[in-house]
Amino acid sequence: MNVLAISCHPDDMEIHCAGTLLKCKKRGDNVTVCHVANGNMGHVVIQPEELGKIRIGEAQESGKIAGFKVVTLNVGDLLVDSTSKEQHDSLVSVIRESKPDFIITHSPDDYMSDHVEVSKLVFKASFSASVPHYEPQLGEAVAVTPVFYMDNSNYIGCEPYEYVDITEEIDTKLEMLACHKSQVVWLKDHDGVDVLETTKTFARMRGIQCGAEYAEGYRRLMAGQRATTKRLLP
Repeated sequence: MNVLAISCHPDDMEIHCAGTLLKCKKRGDNVTVCHVANGNMGHVVIQPEELGKIRIGEAQESGKIAGFKVVTLNVGDLLVDSTSKEQHDSLVSVIRESKPDFIITHSPDDYMSDHVEVSKLVFKASFSASVPHYEPQLGEAVAVTPVFYMDNSNYIGCEPYEYVDITEEIDTKLEMLACHKSQVVWLKDHDGVDVLETTKTFARMRGIQCGAEYAEGYRRLMAGQRATTKRLLP
């Protein structure tokens, strides 16, 4: 299968769904990760132009550990806009190129506008990508794709319908997250937030809920043409 994870910032994938994607890779899936925003506002000392480049590089370093293809739309933080045709069409192109059997992305009720706008972009672009006469220069049309919503930030306001046991993948998930030094170090030194420990704790919580040591949870977009008769998550 082909799997596409579309996250907002370069470390969102590692925090919320890296374990699942690692399991997908293990079963032979092709995994593509797309970051819509470049994370250029995620620091106070490092200036946005420099930080955006750093964070894209950190995402590539993380992807190499897992063997994922990593792409970015390189949109500035706070500028993600689901009404932007440019951003929409860029995502249509990514979807058509990767031909996903399912997509993992943010839920439409996450904590900040960029995450919510990414969710809206995915909803719109994943349907547009299925219409043959819509901007055919962006690639060959694909089927309307099932979408899974990963947990919200800080796991607030979301109850999973499906779980993935990531016990064997937790160490690699954290190794990938540690690649995002500009965030991990800054948040620990400046805000007293240990992202690695927090991520491991939340994965343990989801594991307790489903009888695993560590897990990631998902809700599914329930809409016409999005359902299947088989389980897609690993």
